[in-house]
Amino acid sequence: MKHILVTNDDGYESKGLLALIEALRAIAKVTVVAPSTEKSACGHSLTLTRPLSFIEIEEDFYKLDDGTPSDCIFLALNKLFRERKKPDLVISGINIGSNMGEDITYSGTASAAMEAVLQGIPAIAVSQVYAEQGKSIEEFGYTLAKQSIFSLVEKIFNETFPLSPRKFINVNIPPIPSKACKGFKVTRAGNRLYAHNAEVHYNPRGKEYYWIGLPELGWMDTKGHTTDFEAVSDGYVSLTPVHLDMTAYDEIENLGNWL
Repeated sequence: MKHILVTNDDGYESKGLLALIEALRAIAKVTVVAPSTEKSACGHSLTLTRPLSFIEIEEDFYKLDDGTPSDCIFLALNKLFRERKKPDLVISGINIGSNMGEDITYSGTASAAMEAVLQGIPAIAVSQVYAEQGKSIEEFGYTLAKQSIFSLVEKIFNETFPLSPRKFINVNIPPIPSKACKGFKVTRAGNRLYAHNAEVHYNPRGKEYYWIGLPELGWMDTKGHTTDFEAVSDGYVSLTPVHLDMTAYDEIENLGNWL
C-alpha cells in the first residue's frame, strides 16, 4: 500500500485536515504530523531557537508542539521515516482559505509542500477558497476538495507524479458545490492586489497595538492568461505547478547590462 505524509497550517484539529485524512485513507496508509496551533502565513520557516516535541494523538497521528508546517515535514522525514521507506507523497491541507498568486510565498500550507520536494518527496498543497469569511465551507463543506484530491492521488499512484524534482502542485478548490464544478484547469499563479489592512487598537492601559487583517481576494487583470484566480472564479479546480527557483531569468541580461 502507498504511504502519504499529511500536514497543514491550521492546526492538528482543523476540519480541513480531518477531511483530507478521511479522503486519503481509502487509497493509502496515512501518517499525520501537524502543528499544535494555527500557523497561517508562517511561510517556509523552520524553528531554530527552541526544541520541538512530537505528541502522539493516536496511531500515526502526531502534533508537533508549537512547530511550523515546514518543521512537521522536516522532522517527520528525519524521525518517523528514518528507518523505514520514505512516504510516496506529501499532501498539505486542506487549508481553510485560498493560497493563490503571491500568497504562495506567505503560505504555511504551500511551504510544507516546498519542504517535501526539497527532501525529494513529491508534494501537493490543497486549499479551499472560501467566500464571506467561511460561509462557503459551512454551506458546501469539503466534498469537492475531497473528491478532487482523491482523483489526483489516484491518478498519481496509477501513473506517476507529473512534475520534475523540486516542483509541487498547488491546488485551489472553488467555493461551489461539487456538481457545479467544471473540472480541473492547469494555471499559472496570478498577481494579487494587496491592501494595507491593519487595525489599530488600544489595550486597557492605553498601549497602542496593531492587528493585521485579511485583504479582500482581488487580483490584477490578466487577460490572455489562465491564472489560478480566474480558474477558481470560473468554477474550476486550479492546479498550478510551482518551483522553488525564484530567479528572474528574463532579467539576468538587464541586470548585467545595468552593471
